[in-house]
Amino acid sequence: MAKKRIISPTVEKRLKGELPPNQKFIKAPIVYDIVSDIPDWDMEKYRFRVWGEVENPIELTYGELLDSFTPVELIADFHCVTKWSVPQTVWEGIQTKEVMERVKPKPSARWVKVHCLEGYTTVFPAEYLFEEDTILAYKFMGYPLPKRHGYPLRLVVPQLYAWKSAKYVWGLELLGHYEEGFWEKRGYHPIGDPWKEERLKGD
Repeated sequence: MAKKRIISPTVEKRLKGELPPNQKFIKAPIVYDIVSDIPDWDMEKYRFRVWGEVENPIELTYGELLDSFTPVELIADFHCVTKWSVPQTVWEGIQTKEVMERVKPKPSARWVKVHCLEGYTTVFPAEYLFEEDTILAYKFMGYPLPKRHGYPLRLVVPQLYAWKSAKYVWGLELLGHYEEGFWEKRGYHPIGDPWKEERLKGD
């Protein structure tokens, strides 16, 4: 059976000429990390968790995660806060919308804090987890997700700047209050909408 294909609104906007301000298109994403060396993760010990302001917290092995949700293919443009963009990236993974249906966020869940294996965190409004084009990706451009692009799991949030699309993800913490992540502590915007140029606090 063919996987469900999702076309991100980012693609639809580009085709209509609605481009994020001051972005330049390039052929492939530039890789950034907060640490110099990315280890080989011990996947026997890996657990994916969702907790916090939810009715049904989950903790799954990598295999259980991939087997528990419907795989989708996502076509999306990818916008970095450093002013480059990549059109028509192709990801495969599971929709966070489906994960949220499983964990049932409480009405108090207003923000999500993303936790990553190398220590990175980021935060954004929890409503983006319910967008059709927000996924937890395990493939990129038709191949298993390369280590430097976020293996074993990358959160892809195309409608926000790419620092919100965290790599090496192991957990989603639903919060009732705003709590800064790695770049947010360093002056970056709480939301990061490329069309509003929300790069830094105050933008």
